[in-house]
Amino acid sequence: MRLLMLGGTEFVGRAITEDALDRGWDVTVFHRGHHAPPPGTTALHGDRTAPGGLAALAEGEWDLVVDTWSGAPTAVRDSARLLSGRAGRYAYVSSRSVYAYPAPAGLTEDGPVVDGSPDAGSTAYAEDKRGGELAALDAFGDRALLVRAGMILGPYENVGRLPWWLDRAARGGPMLAPGPRDLPLQYIDVRDLAHWTLDAAAAGLGGPYDLVSPAGHTTMAALLEACAAVTGGGAELRWTGPERIAEAGVEPWTELPCWLPPGELHDYMFGSDVGKALAAGLECRPVEETVADTWAWLRSIGGAAPLRPDRSAKGLAPEREAALLGL
Repeated sequence: MRLLMLGGTEFVGRAITEDALDRGWDVTVFHRGHHAPPPGTTALHGDRTAPGGLAALAEGEWDLVVDTWSGAPTAVRDSARLLSGRAGRYAYVSSRSVYAYPAPAGLTEDGPVVDGSPDAGSTAYAEDKRGGELAALDAFGDRALLVRAGMILGPYENVGRLPWWLDRAARGGPMLAPGPRDLPLQYIDVRDLAHWTLDAAAAGLGGPYDLVSPAGHTTMAALLEACAAVTGGGAELRWTGPERIAEAGVEPWTELPCWLPPGELHDYMFGSDVGKALAAGLECRPVEETVADTWAWLRSIGGAAPLRPDRSAKGLAPEREAALLGL
């Protein structure tokens, strides 16, 4: 298989590139040149947002294109149109954020989605991702695979969720653990996302697929206990109820990454019915493996995870944590 990876040097794109190389595929990585792609790839350089930025893709043929773009949909539109006659299939890594809010737990791929346009500039994350989906569909039709990922964790993470919890656990001492303990979480390990995406595209699948672990795959307790264990066991989890957290003005999701209190937003984010993807071969590794491998990666790069410039820093300041815990 000949893969053209648009991106391919960070997080999701890198995991997909590495999985393709492990399969023995011929991989071309198109990127801006800010980070080196994995060894064994052919590199093409260009900036999708600049005039003439796709010039390096003017020639060449590929069996599959994978695109993770999350900015202006016009970038997906232009690349998909350029490649539609020279590529067999187009896999666009989208997001479950394209579903209109609020949405009940158990939502499937048939649920209502936000408005979007392939001709739009950058507006908001959900609308940008929906516009990217429409751009891929316009150019490739049923040859377009829409991978609607949920929360993505694992090695190479540059969003700031799991790395923050690992760094916090590594500091040890009393550690705020947002409850309830058995609060279910849905996420997708980046390597499981990569493997399923390439399998599905190679099998000729098209259309939307929600890609996240099954409901109940893990809980907040399992995630944080794994973080505490893998970092040496020095963290003492202090389970704290959602009401106390709300009273303290601590923000879910940003100050406490991965966590949302029970309720409408939690059901929207962590209540997906992934039966379609499971039937198409999705397999999800245990949360303990995701946590351990992310910690090993963090240590291999000196402990400081990269952060995308378009994402805000995550995590709770030590003084706010101490005040909430009454320390």
